[in-house]
Formats: sequence, structure tokens, C-alpha cells
Amino acid sequence: MTWFSPGFNRFFKDLAANNNREWFQANKKRYVQDVKEPFEAFVEAIIKEVAKHDKRVNITPKEAIFRIHRDIRFSKDKTPYKLNCSALVSAGGRKDMSTPGMYFELGPEHIRTYGGQYMPDKDALLRIRNKIVKDPGAFRKLYSQERFKELFGAIRGEKNKVLPKEFKTVAELEPLMYNKQFYFFSQLPASKVSDPDLVKLFMERYSVMRPLNDYLAIP
Repeated sequence: MTWFSPGFNRFFKDLAANNNREWFQANKKRYVQDVKEPFEAFVEAIIKEVAKHDKRVNITPKEAIFRIHRDIRFSKDKTPYKLNCSALVSAGGRKDMSTPGMYFELGPEHIRTYGGQYMPDKDALLRIRNKIVKDPGAFRKLYSQERFKELFGAIRGEKNKVLPKEFKTVAELEPLMYNKQFYFFSQLPASKVSDPDLVKLFMERYSVMRPLNDYLAIP
């Protein structure tokens, strides 16, 4: 099944050149037909597939999908609309960033699927570091899997310049101890949005990211 027509990427390319409320309202029908409704259907399909593997995932597309409107309150860029569609399929959906799941973006520049912990709070970060300290080899084994490296490359994230002294010895062997974020992503060409196997491609990435997601999902 092909989820998206060429109109999906075309809408965002046109929006990039006309990122204002007047143009968006004049093209609202295009947005609904080519972007909003197909994306909702696609997200629903992803939720159903993920739920087969994780029974905690029982959310609606509305609970997973982020708004197309940008938050411009503290930004110098005042353009009102995002140039992609995005969603977070996890137990808590878009309102719960603390639970690792599969975040994804579809747009005319690329398609990306993300996993890991993007913004763990202070307590969650401490628990992750304590878990790594207990068995750094188990952590390294997860991100060193050949298929993980093929699809996601490496774990990314901002780092602390200084660590508490109890973590410094392990950090000499495992530099990711300095991370305050633990996320990773796989990228596909934007043209893949019309691939009838798009759900399959996403779920392949989900199956590879899941062991590391589970590791980072510190209770």
C-alpha cells in the first residue's frame, strides 16, 4: 500500500516558499488531503504494528502526532509552520518524552526514525549512568551490534564536560558516560515516502532500536 502521494512532499516544498498563515489557509484543502489525513492513517498503522510488540502502546494517532504549528515564542525564526510531519509512537505518545519509543519525521528533505532518550531529566540520567556503571559491557554490546551500526550509526547527544567522580573511571572505558542525551536515528531519502513498503521499513528499524530503547527505559 502506498501511503503518500507526490502531493505530500510537494505541499511542504510550496509551504517552504510561502510559510505564512494566508497561504496555508488558502491551501488548507491540499494540506488535509495530501498531508494530514494520509499521515494520520500511516501513524495509525505504525501504532498497530508497534502494539504487537509492546502492549503498553495503546494510543491514538492524535496522541502521537505533533502539531504542524511551530512554537515561535522564543525563536528568532517567526515562520509559523513546520516543514515536515512528526509523531512519537510510545506508551505515552507525544506528551511523554520520558518513555523511549519511535519518533519519526517525514518531509521533503528526508525521512528519519529516532530512538533512545532525547531529554532525560536529572534523575533519569543518573539512573542510566548507574546502570551503565554496573555493566558497561552490556551497554556497549547493544550499540555495537552490526545491524544497529548499519541503520543508526552511533548514539548521539549533548555531553557534560564534567562528571561526578564516581563515574570517571568507567568513563575512561565508556566515553558515552559523558552524554546527557542518548538518541540515534536512521535516515531514508524523502522519495521513500511513496514506497509501498514504508511501514515495513519503519518496523525493521523499530525492531533494531527496541533493545536499546528497553535498556534506556529506566523505571
